[in-house]
Amino acid sequence: MKKLKRLILVISAFLLAVASSQYHAIAGGPPLAANLRVNTAGATRYREVLTTSADEFNAFWEKFKAAVIKSDKDAVASLSKFPIGMSYGIRSIKTKPELLRRFKEVFSKQTDAVKCFQAKEPEKDSANPRKYSIACPDAAGNEVVIYEFERGSAGWKFVRLDNINE
Repeated sequence: MKKLKRLILVISAFLLAVASSQYHAIAGGPPLAANLRVNTAGATRYREVLTTSADEFNAFWEKFKAAVIKSDKDAVASLSKFPIGMSYGIRSIKTKPELLRRFKEVFSKQTDAVKCFQAKEPEKDSANPRKYSIACPDAAGNEVVIYEFERGSAGWKFVRLDNINE
């Protein structure tokens, strides 16, 4: 959030410099922006963070997808954050042993996650770059089963399974 604020501040300073420059040029005075130095390092760092974050997510996604396709329950558990939120009315998955027991429920009951993960890619949340999700079809073909992923202090993790019809 601090980086976003810094980016907004840098852009605001730049726009102010351009506006005052044009005003002084019209008024016949020297441009004020001639002595104004705009620090764009914050914007560059912010862009690098977003790129790194996308690269990190792609690496995470390839591991997670491969683990689900191979039914590697231990690998999926290591790429998950507990408790894993579930659809309305379904108990959350609080521990690794519980995920191992309920693996088919998470990846085969409401949708065929293997087929979905092979055909589709997750999408970044437009409001939060630390979240991605992938919508998978239910038995009727409606893309209502949503797998959600978040980036936290431990990196990217699977955090929730939701069915928007429930």
